[in-house]
Amino acid sequence: MTREREIVDRCEVSCIHEDKVKEVRQRMLEEEAAQSLAQLFKALGDTTRVKLLFALMQQELCVCDLAAVIGLSESAVSHQLRLLRHQKLVRFRREGKVLYYSLADKHVERLFGQGFEHVTE
Repeated sequence: MTREREIVDRCEVSCIHEDKVKEVRQRMLEEEAAQSLAQLFKALGDTTRVKLLFALMQQELCVCDLAAVIGLSESAVSHQLRLLRHQKLVRFRREGKVLYYSLADKHVERLFGQGFEHVTE
C-alpha cells in the first residue's frame, strides 16, 4: 500500500528570493490600511451582519423590517447595524421616526457579491 506524502505548509529548504521579496515589500499595505482592511473583514465575519447586508442588497429596509426578515429583536439588529455603519458598509436616512438602511455604496455590493460568488462556486 502506497502512502501519499503529507503536505507540510512550509518549504523543505530555506531559500529567500530577494527580488520577489523586494518587489512585494514595495507594494505592501501600510499598517493603517492593513488594519482597516482587517476590521472590514472582521465586520463581515458575523452571520447576522452578513444576513443584514444580503437583505439590504435586495432593497432599502427599516430596522423593524430587517428584524422581521432575519428573526431577531430590533435592538439586536440596531446593534449590528451600528457596527456596520462604523465600518461604512451601510448608511441610513430618517423619515419621520423611521430609520431606513441601505448599503453605503456600490463597492459594498460588489465586495459582498464577489464573496457570495466565491462561496457558492
